[in-house]
Formats: sequence, structure tokens, C-alpha cells
Amino acid sequence: MKINTVGKEIEVTGAINDYVEKKLARIEKYFDEATADVTLKVQKNEQTAEIHVTSKGEKYRAVTEDKDLYAAIDKDIDILEGQIRKTKTKKEKMMREASIKSLEVEKETPEIVNEIVKTSYYEIKPITPEDAVLELQERPTHTFLAFINVETGKVNVIHKLKDGKNYGLIEPEA
Repeated sequence: MKINTVGKEIEVTGAINDYVEKKLARIEKYFDEATADVTLKVQKNEQTAEIHVTSKGEKYRAVTEDKDLYAAIDKDIDILEGQIRKTKTKKEKMMREASIKSLEVEKETPEIVNEIVKTSYYEIKPITPEDAVLELQERPTHTFLAFINVETGKVNVIHKLKDGKNYGLIEPEA
């Protein structure tokens, strides 16, 4: 692991540098290649340790203030280790689920094509096209609404356009 240690308002001594390297060894086991940027600051009675770890596009960050610089570094390492474990667990779970899903897809029957596989029933009310737009807005999961146009007495369909802002009206001819 490549480690860059910078001190602001503090001189980074060999002891501090050794301590940072020793503690980052806990993090190093999770990565093949990683870079750690450590910034140590002193402001009045507060010691701040800020650690950024970057590996293969993934970034982890921890910032801790304490009266003792070594305690701040310890807390940062604990925080980073928790973040890394959480991310790794999440990735492993996604990989496992993806492999299970691919197995399920292989076991399924051949894909059904050109068949009606679902039928939905719903009430068609006589309303105006403007009211149909309002009713469609109340149902964000729906993309269209069939209704009887009060003005013409014919079945119409109002649908959301791809721009997501406007609507289209389908009316039968004659």
C-alpha cells in the first residue's frame, strides 16, 4: 500500500509515521493495490486525523477529532475497516444473487413469444380528457388510462409521452 502522510500545523515524526503504517496494515489486507492519503492536523486542543483510501476506483474516507492523535488514527482505521467490509459484503451478496438468478433463468422453460400472458381488468369511466390527465397524474406507476370521452362518447386512451412531461390522446376515427 502506498501511504502519503502530511502534517498541517504538526511535524510528522518517525514514530507517528510508523504508527500510521502499522495501523494501515489492517486495511491493506483487503486490497491488492491501494493508496492511502493521511492528513494530520492540530487545532487548539483537538487533533484531527483524516484518511482517504483509494483502490481500483473505490474511495473510502474517515475523519476523526480527538484530544489524542493516536486515538484519532485508531478511530479512523475502525471506520474505514467497517466501510470496506460493508462494501465487500454487499458486492459478494450481489454476485451470489446474480449467479443464482442466472441458474434460475437456465432452468426455466423456453421463452413465450407472441402470446397474451397477462390480462388486466379495470373500470372505464366517462370523463373529459383533462380529468383523465389529472387521474393519470395521481397514479405514477401507470403509463396510460383508457376512458370514455364525455364530449364524443367514444373510448379514448391518454398516455404519458417519453419526455415525461406531456401526454398523448388516442381517439378512434369516425
